[in-house]
Order: sequence, then structure tokens, then C-alpha cells
Amino acid sequence: MNAGEPREELVARAAELRPLLRESAVRGDAERMVSKEVVDALADAGVFRLLTPRRFGGYETDLRTLTEVSEVLGEGDGSAAWVGMIISVTNWLACLFPDQAQEDVFGADPDARVTGVAAPTGVGERVPGGWRVTGRWSYNSGAPFATWAAVGALLKDETGEVKDQALVLIPASELAIEDTWHTAGMRGTASNTLVGRDVFVPEHRVLSVPAAAEGAYPRSDREEALYGAAFGPMLLLCLVGPLLGLGKAALEAVVEAAGSKPLAFTVHGRQADSVGIQTQVAQAALQLETARLLTYQAVDEVDRGAAGRLDYATRTHIRARAGYAAQQVVEAISTLLNARGSSAFADDSPLQRIWRDANTAARHAGLVPAVGLEVYGKSLLGIHDRVSLMV
Repeated sequence: MNAGEPREELVARAAELRPLLRESAVRGDAERMVSKEVVDALADAGVFRLLTPRRFGGYETDLRTLTEVSEVLGEGDGSAAWVGMIISVTNWLACLFPDQAQEDVFGADPDARVTGVAAPTGVGERVPGGWRVTGRWSYNSGAPFATWAAVGALLKDETGEVKDQALVLIPASELAIEDTWHTAGMRGTASNTLVGRDVFVPEHRVLSVPAAAEGAYPRSDREEALYGAAFGPMLLLCLVGPLLGLGKAALEAVVEAAGSKPLAFTVHGRQADSVGIQTQVAQAALQLETARLLTYQAVDEVDRGAAGRLDYATRTHIRARAGYAAQQVVEAISTLLNARGSSAFADDSPLQRIWRDANTAARHAGLVPAVGLEVYGKSLLGIHDRVSLMV
């Protein structure tokens, strides 16, 4: 970690943004895009450089720092936290590519912002010097703020046979954005669809996903342990940070209101005096604590394993914990809104936006609990069928 930017300082900078994020959240939700002011503030706080190499002017921190920062940001606004997290971790992803690709992205622009879609919804055809790629990539969070995109494609040889599944790096200027992000929650992430037609991608801007899933990255060996972190766990576990922040924000809002809000149709002049409310708040707090403990336990495993290699069984356990933690947050928020009552769903209540954002974010494909439980259960039972490359 950069000696001048310890984790505590970076998290503190993120915490200072919470008032701005809370104030801007309504606008971002309505306009389906976090504001330029928020994006600039995230950049000034160093959020986008968290996982960028020091040799390109980044902080080269670790997954723990990214998760703590995105958790703190999530207390202010889930969408802003998500955008900051996605760009930061996709910048990390870009640094797994060959050295020339890293130079292309960060060499001339240390503030480069990479977004991406791992699903292979594009097709690459072999041409001299690289690939001609065409595709549509949905759910590209932070698309309007990106300078580059890492998108998934199936690579075909001259006969049309699929030879590999890959991520390819493309300048954002060579892709169009279609406004397709019309959702109930996480509206401010502007997770629209990228479109590319016959885009030339040189060979050095291609990363094989099956190889990366097993820790084979085509970058040069350097004393940069961060870029040895496990592919699937790094890209999936980071998704939980904003959810942890949303859960904490919901708990704080309900606890604060319970001190003065009556419990309708009862003798209680304050919700806080009701055993029913006390029980619900305690249950939600423990669920959030469980989610946080599971998340950071797994985060620390990923960081420790960056210098070596995490085996498959460990990776399945991490995948399962990520999905389980996300569900604990969603269930806790639901319990808290039950305690708060119907007023939580008023337009001017931040709780309804927190509820929408958390329930949307937790449905990310990387957090589907059934997949995590399946791969972990198979591993525990000695069944070696591979269900997903993102493990």
C-alpha cells in the first residue's frame, strides 16, 4: 500500500463524502445517473485509483480497502458506492492483461476509468493482428463515466468454432451507449448497454477467462501481489461492500426514528418501548453483523492468498459466503422496514430507496445465493462438476 495513503485515510476520505452522497441520492435516483459532482468527488477522494498500480499513479491497495471504502460510501448512497466500486475493481481487472494493454489504458491517463461486463455477449472473429468484435453488453454500471470497457466475447476461429471465452479491452469512444437501465433500484448506476460493431481489438487486449479463472494472467511478473489475487473471488466479493453500507444506513435510520415515533394502535408512545420492535431491531442488527463478519473473513482470505494461490475449495467457500452475506443484508433491511412501518415507503423517505437499491444489487448474477451454495455444496461432497467460471 502507498505509504502516504494508508487504508484509514482513504476510508476517512470516503466517509467525508456521505453528506454529499445523501443529498445527491434523490437526484441520482430520479435522473438514473449519479451526478457529475458526485463522480468528481469520488475521483478526488481517490476511489477510482484504489486498485490501480503505483507505477501508474494509483494506490495499489487491496480488497479490504476497497470493501471498507465502498461500505462507507454505501451508507450515503448505494448507487454512488456501486459506481465507485465497479470502476475501481475493473481497473484492477485491466491490470491482469498483458503489459502493453495496461500501458494503453493507464500509461497516458492515470485517471482512466474502466467499466465492464463479464458475460460473453459479444463475438470475436480472428483477423490479422487480433480480433474483430461485435456485441451488446448490458448492465454496464458506470458506463457514462468510463474511458475504457472490458467486455466478454466468445472468440471464434476461421471455421466459426468457438475457441475461447475472453474479456477484451475497448476504448469507450469506440462503443455506443443505449439507454436501457430502467429499474426499480440502483437507478443512479446508469448500468446501460454498450454496443460495438466490428471493433478491432489487438491481440494484447485479450484476456482468456478460463485461464484467468485458474490464476493464469498474461501480465509480466512484478512485485505487485494485488494482481495475483484470485479472479472470481476478487470480482464477486467486492459487490457486497455497498450492500453492507446500505444495511447500516437502514439500521441507523430505524433506530433513530424509534426514539420518537409512536407505535400505532398500541399503548406505546415510542416504538423503542415495544418488545416487538426491540426484537426486530436486534434480529436485523445480528443479520447485518453476520453479513459483515462473513464478508470480511472472506475478503481477508483473498488478500492473503494474493501472494500465492487459492485452491478451488476455498474459492467455492468464498462464493457461497458472498451470496449468503448479501441475502442476510436484504433480509435485515426487510425486517427493519417492517419495524419502521408504511411510512418507510413514502417518497421522501430514504428507507424506500435503500430497500430498492439493496434488493436490486443483491440480485447481481455474482451474488445469486443458489449458485454459491451449489458450488460450495459440490465441493464439500467431493463432486467436481464445474458450474461457473466465476468461482
